[in-house]
Amino acid sequence: MTPERVTGDWLSHPATQAVCKALEEAGYTAYFVGGCVRNALMGAPVSDIDISTNAVPSMTMEIAQAAGFHAIPTGIDHGTITVVAKGIAHEITTYRKDVATDGRRAVVAFAETIEQDALRRDFTMNALYADRHGDVLDPLGGFGDLEQRRVRFIQDAHKRIQEDYLRTLRFFRFNAWYGDAEHGLDEDALDAIAQSLDGLERLSKERVTAEILKLLSASDPAPSLAAMRATGVLGRVLPSASDRTFALLVHHEENLGLDPNPIRRLASLCPSLGQADLRLSNAERKRFDLLVDGQSNTMPPHELGYRLGLEPALDVLVLRATLFETEVPHSDLLDVEKGAEANFPIRARDLMPQYSGPDLGHKMRELEDQWITSKFTLGKDDMI
Repeated sequence: MTPERVTGDWLSHPATQAVCKALEEAGYTAYFVGGCVRNALMGAPVSDIDISTNAVPSMTMEIAQAAGFHAIPTGIDHGTITVVAKGIAHEITTYRKDVATDGRRAVVAFAETIEQDALRRDFTMNALYADRHGDVLDPLGGFGDLEQRRVRFIQDAHKRIQEDYLRTLRFFRFNAWYGDAEHGLDEDALDAIAQSLDGLERLSKERVTAEILKLLSASDPAPSLAAMRATGVLGRVLPSASDRTFALLVHHEENLGLDPNPIRRLASLCPSLGQADLRLSNAERKRFDLLVDGQSNTMPPHELGYRLGLEPALDVLVLRATLFETEVPHSDLLDVEKGAEANFPIRARDLMPQYSGPDLGHKMRELEDQWITSKFTLGKDDMI
């Protein structure tokens, strides 16, 4: 049974209501669709606002500008206009239907009905619509799947995947975020995915990276990763990955109250990740390399806290415990915290003029090493 309405501040905001009214008063439809409706029904935060309409893009631009909104042709070739009202972005897309696909991108034509628009989407839970009053439309019966937290392709799974092979990764990501792990993943989808592995090679590393990082940001991606391994997907997109201890990593994170972090999890999942395997940003790659080195070296916890800072040092402790399949000792946590708060008591001027130049730097490092070895108990007078 479909609920009658959705609610939320995102829906009732005057700017968003004004955008919808402008389209409707011009004689066109305006329906919220996809993530905003799905998340509102699930009680999850809504971040992006997508609207479907039967107005063609040029008319959407004209209506928005006449109403005083800022209209940007962000994806006009595919029917999408971004309308900004009071600082809120609304992605407004004309009803579409696929004409041809090559597994990476689709040639689309404008459609006439909401039912046609719904049929070109990926999962049933993403084919839910709502008008500006919050009244829900469910042309494909997606609410039943949403209610059971079941991620299911619309109609034929093979066809949906062949239209865009990224949907394989989206299937696992959506299960990690919205699925019910106790009920398992949809068998028809898994069968279609296992028969479509070669299509993954057509995807750009940028698109694969984005999906992997989103999946690893879910609360517990372990069941999805296990299914990816079983179908052969994990080995295709991350050849060096092993999820054998991933559930233990999630266990440690929960015990320590650590938020999901995709780079921490990536360091556990595939520590030998090559530069060409994923397209990480420079900052992400730097953090990844730091954590991989930390989990394999022998630096004691108190030194980890001092040299890396609290958050990275805790990540290293969790990664080490996962690698060796042990618990994280409470004493190690205390040592990390102590190290993160420690401040080396000696300054360069304290050693002048006895030392200068390279000798000064060498002496500073020597004394700092002694101080760290003492677990920060040595004072300035002890070392000078």
